[in-house]
Amino acid sequence: MLRLHGIIGKERDPAYRAALHDLEHHGDIELLFVPSSEAGRKRFRLSTDRGTDCAVSLDRDEELFDGAILCLDPERAIVVRFGEQAVWRLRPANAAVALKLGWNAGNLHWRVRFEDDCLLILLDGPLQSYRQRIKPLLDAGDLTEAANV
Repeated sequence: MLRLHGIIGKERDPAYRAALHDLEHHGDIELLFVPSSEAGRKRFRLSTDRGTDCAVSLDRDEELFDGAILCLDPERAIVVRFGEQAVWRLRPANAAVALKLGWNAGNLHWRVRFEDDCLLILLDGPLQSYRQRIKPLLDAGDLTEAANV
């Protein structure tokens, strides 16, 4: 279990942007999805999207917010997201389409998981932004999609 005390800063703060950018390119940013039932608490225990078990404690004067950095070191960062993880599920029609989809997802640095013959894209923004990036594949009808958002 990783013990995290206090908020280090905001992910959009320019002082942290370079470090977060470097970690993002290596896939070392973990997201801690905090359900609304836990949002106002000062102490709670949750797991990140990568499975890291975290015990979080905040000072009395601290309020948790979306984008709060709870951990930032050379190996990883842990950033807060409110709500549940939005997931976009895509099923390629064949191996050639799967290769194209995989190349696009990697090139765009999308966070993904695999489930059976589907690629699950963990959304960090609006679904429409993701759809626009692979529009030719979607328009060709080579992907079956189901948004779990």
